[in-house]
Amino acid sequence: MSELRTRMIRDLTVRGLAPRTHKAYIAAVVGLAKHYRRSPDQITNDEVQTYLAYLIQERKLSWSTCSQAANAFRFLYHVTLGHPRTDFHVPLPKQPQKLPEILSREEVWRLLAAPPHPRHRLLLTTVYAAGLRVSEAIALKVSDIDADRMTIRIEQGKGAKDRYVPLAARLLQDLRAYWKTAPPQVWLFANRQGTRPIDITVAQKIYSLAKLRAGIQKQGGIHALRHAFATHLLEAGTDLHTVQRLLGHRQISTTMRYFHLSQGRLVGTRSPLDLPKPLSLA
Repeated sequence: MSELRTRMIRDLTVRGLAPRTHKAYIAAVVGLAKHYRRSPDQITNDEVQTYLAYLIQERKLSWSTCSQAANAFRFLYHVTLGHPRTDFHVPLPKQPQKLPEILSREEVWRLLAAPPHPRHRLLLTTVYAAGLRVSEAIALKVSDIDADRMTIRIEQGKGAKDRYVPLAARLLQDLRAYWKTAPPQVWLFANRQGTRPIDITVAQKIYSLAKLRAGIQKQGGIHALRHAFATHLLEAGTDLHTVQRLLGHRQISTTMRYFHLSQGRLVGTRSPLDLPKPLSLA
């Protein structure tokens, strides 16, 4: 399967899919080959569909995992092998996915103030102020911060796309204050050696400890700050298409779910960090 793997990786690279997608797709195809003990180019479409049913019914894998496997098989057979298009079917989950528990603006302010270490406070503030995925936040470089244009450049976010998001005035103040005491070199949030960004697991731990110190009981990891960013913007009157662009969503339907979590009024836009502080914390 080594030649086929090489061809598939080449096709994934040419189409600009992220390294994490490469790894997931290859792993799915390897699992398929091991299940039938044959090379994937010798496995029929019916056998692929049977394998997907096995993943769902016997192995009890999540809908998202099975859906990703189906996408991997579509890519292999339709792109790399050039077979006629066949839509491998993955049934929708029986129960709708739960909506996330959204942090209130007061809870966000308490959480951002909770970490005793300035860099930890800055990391959480950056995630919330720009609505970043944790992978995007830890990958930020000093050169991505443009104080003149008041923007942050997100390089190669999900879907291998670059985008710009507003640099909140309060975040810029925090960045300048931090740089005076501990100026970063290349990475905004580097490891102790300064050789690469901190790990995602470290960022998650920082968030969990801050939530504990702030006395917040709501479920969810650091991604909750991104959910709060979108919801608070909609509540403040930002239009849906602007929020979609800031979040880097390809489909407006992905952003639409935040309407279930907000009471949007369609007015202007700015980072929720620059909105007035909640009265209870003013």
